[in-house]
Amino acid sequence: MLLKEIYDNNHYVFHESAEDWREAIRLGCKPLEADDTIEPEYADVLIEVVEKHGPYIVLIPGVAMPHSTENAEGANGTAIGFMRLAKPVSFDENDPSKDAQVFFTLVSTNPDEHMENMQKLYTILTNEEVVEKLKDCTSGEELLEIDALL
Repeated sequence: MLLKEIYDNNHYVFHESAEDWREAIRLGCKPLEADDTIEPEYADVLIEVVEKHGPYIVLIPGVAMPHSTENAEGANGTAIGFMRLAKPVSFDENDPSKDAQVFFTLVSTNPDEHMENMQKLYTILTNEEVVEKLKDCTSGEELLEIDALL
């Protein structure tokens, strides 16, 4: 499933913390930059979207999904990256439900593949047990173990 694809593509990273949500987005993009799925400016696009529209990317408490429009500047492929921070970052100091420590960074150049990824992500985000395990996940191997629960 999706977590295995993320693992197989090496599109995951773990960090203790980030200075703020902007740095968290940049850190979450690094695994996608490593194989040229995205260019570094894609992170800037994601940050601009949040600055313009607010923290709508925090889908459920603890989980953010940075994404932009299809074929956004810096997008070279369609994929999802995963990042887990040990210490959550705040997108809104006045609203703790807008803190995130799990990031699924989406990039899209193919609408069919993108829709497929969104459906796989929905399966993950609607499973409370899986979401809680992702918040504690510390390795790629653990991602594979969690994937087996789906």
